[in-house]
Parts: sequence; C-alpha cells; structure tokens
Amino acid sequence: MYLTNDAHVHSILIVDDSAFEQRMLVDLLSEQAYRVAVAFNGLQGYQLALADRPDLILLDVRMPNMDGYTACRLLKANPVTHDIPIIFLSGADAVEDRIMGLSIGGVDYVSKPFTPGELAARIHVHLNLMRRAPEAAPASVDEPAASDPDAVTVSAAKRLISDNLAALPSLAEIARSVGTYREKLSLLFREHTGMTVFAFIREERIARSLELLRDTDIDVQDIALLVGFNNAGNFATAFREKTGQTPSAYRHSAQTQAKDN
Repeated sequence: MYLTNDAHVHSILIVDDSAFEQRMLVDLLSEQAYRVAVAFNGLQGYQLALADRPDLILLDVRMPNMDGYTACRLLKANPVTHDIPIIFLSGADAVEDRIMGLSIGGVDYVSKPFTPGELAARIHVHLNLMRRAPEAAPASVDEPAASDPDAVTVSAAKRLISDNLAALPSLAEIARSVGTYREKLSLLFREHTGMTVFAFIREERIARSLELLRDTDIDVQDIALLVGFNNAGNFATAFREKTGQTPSAYRHSAQTQAKDN
C-alpha cells in the first residue's frame, strides 16, 4: 500500500525482506516526496509491480521465496513491467553479484550499507533518464506475455538460455532462476513453444552460430565453445544435421554472397 496519496509525484517500490531496511528507505524517500510501496520478497514485489506500475523499483537480492534476480528476470520478461528501471540495493557486493544484476536488466547496483545522499542522487538520475527516453507504446493487456504468467516464465527462461549458451546451468537451476521447478518449466515449454527445453537450446545454439559465422571472423572452434559445444567436431555434426552444410562451408557461402551483393 502506498504511504501517501499524492498522484503527481514519482512512485517507488521497495522490495526488501528487512523491516529495518524498509523503514530506513521509506524515511529517505518520503523526504524526497516520492510515493512509496513496500514488498517483503521478490514474488510479492513482482505482483505489486504488475498491479501498481511504479516508476522505479529498489530491489534486494537475497530474500526468501523468490530472490531479487528471479524477480528481475520476470519483470523484464513481462511487457507490462519491462521498462520500469530497477536499482539493485543489496549487501551481496561481490563482482559476480554486480555483473549478474546489471546483465539481467538492472540499471544500477548499490551496495549496502549505502550513503543516503548517493542513493537519492542515483534514483533522481534514473527517473530523469526514464522521463527523457522516447515514450513507448503502452503494453496491450491482450498480449500473451502480459496476460499469461506462464508465458512470462517461458520468456524469462528463453532470455536466460540465450544469454548463457556457453555455460548453461542445469534445467533445475534454469527453472529455479525464473521462479518455477524443472517439471513445470518442461511442461510450459511444450505448451508455449511446441518443443522441449533441450530442443529450444539446440535451436538457439545453431541460430547464434549462424550469426557468428556470418558476421564475424571468429574461428569455428571458438564459435563452438561460445555457443556451448565441447568441441568443433560435435558442433560440426549438429550444425550439418540442422543446415545441411558444415560450418566452414556455410561461412564461405555467406561471405561470397555478401561480396556479390
């Protein structure tokens, strides 16, 4: 529930399982005349964001039920909440944590304990950037991903897979990372894509390799590793089964066609 009723100021959603941190943030943001809502875990925060469409989200990482990374993936996979800027605000301060937060869609990553003035300035900057960005067309409630939470889960899983082809986690870990479990994710993929998760992964690996062969001069062996094959032989076999050509033959054909055009 929002703590003020002023409809003419920016609204900010705080997602943090610590009541102490919540109170400190509420006090800070109230001084800046923002409207503030609070949630105690990632799932609650995701649901509040769908309902209230805040202008910005402050998102903790380590929380029960659903962590901040999972919530961020779902928020970015849903067209209703995709454009809401997310600032991670967390005690998890390893380089890997920061990279993860930014790579999955966060606009900023602030470590706890934070300096109130710096956090206020960062919030101000990102709200201004959002205001100056070209206005996007409002998401239609008829869009499948907007109306169907299962479609959002599949979309989030697809992005996770596409971003991690070289070193994919297990199916169970992929499912956990988008807020579900292995069997449910497998079922959802069949329903929404007509293929298994592993079939989708194979399609993504070949599609990415086509781009790299066509648009770069990276060695075939390195491309194999970049898209998740253990060696060039396995890559060549899978590539030929899908395209009818070897990777080298495809590259030669693509480059010849580009020169002719």
